[in-house]
Amino acid sequence: MELNTIGLDLAKNVFQVHAVAPTGKILVRQQLRRSAVLKFFGKQPKSLVGMEACASAHYWARELSALGHEVRLMPPPRVKAYVPRGKKNDAADAAAIAEAVTRPSMSFVPVKTVEQQSALMLHRTRRLLVEARTRTSNAIRGQLGELGICAAQGATGIAALLAIIDDAGDARLPEVARQALMALASHLRSCDAQVAAMDKTIAGWHSCSDESRRVATIPQIGPITASALVATAGEVNRFDNARQFAAWLGLVPSQNSSGGKASLGRITKSGDRYLRQLLVVSAIGMIRLVRKDPARSPWFARLLARKPPKLAAVALANKMARIAWVILARGESYRAPAAEAAA
Repeated sequence: MELNTIGLDLAKNVFQVHAVAPTGKILVRQQLRRSAVLKFFGKQPKSLVGMEACASAHYWARELSALGHEVRLMPPPRVKAYVPRGKKNDAADAAAIAEAVTRPSMSFVPVKTVEQQSALMLHRTRRLLVEARTRTSNAIRGQLGELGICAAQGATGIAALLAIIDDAGDARLPEVARQALMALASHLRSCDAQVAAMDKTIAGWHSCSDESRRVATIPQIGPITASALVATAGEVNRFDNARQFAAWLGLVPSQNSSGGKASLGRITKSGDRYLRQLLVVSAIGMIRLVRKDPARSPWFARLLARKPPKLAAVALANKMARIAWVILARGESYRAPAAEAAA
């Protein structure tokens, strides 16, 4: 039995619905207030509902699935191609969603559970706190630099500057400036404490997740990267192979091929930027270790010998993503290659 197709354009208060019968006849084209969305779909027969994977999409997908509908989320850039040129409004968006969700070549976003979204909220909150901590420490360095007070880079230097701010007897710092900088110092310490609390909560989530613990067996991947990967990726069996997973993360070269001639460029950088950043940073940490002890990863050591360090790190991040796919898809843990194990 063919299902009706419904395109739902999400919003904060006013939603747009575009329903089409299997014959192509338009059944419904109307606006809905937020309070009327579930009532409307509760009266509809089982339908194929398409939505863009944007804010609140996972919530509505779970709610409509509970009503018996088949819900599919799509990346907004993939839906944009179906919007008529020069006709951008809610009704056109809903019609484009209804058209796009039926295309066989369309890629879909898996619906996240509440637990997965909660884990990702931890990561987003931690990232905001880390950014605030960095901005605040830079502000302290810059303002003290205006008074000729400088310190070394890193946490040691910041600790020295905070000691100067706390020392009321240090004549280099005027009292008015000290009051302003004490506010920044207090904010910096608060960010430090909150980041530590987020790290502890993420570690707790990681320890309760079998998948996250298995991903963390990969060298250079810790609880933060492993938990972010598991919560973001969801069901990895929707990818046919490891390369598709790496491509989803934007860690494969872009292509500009024609006439049978393959031309590869920089990585696509599509997908989740935060997760890709975590993998690349993890790979960069391997550079120093392998330079000290090439036996840690002979493959990476050979790559570093002939490629620039950052390019080699991206290649390693790609490899780590592929290994993570194998671990999650097959329910295994990381096994070191024979050469590394022997070393």
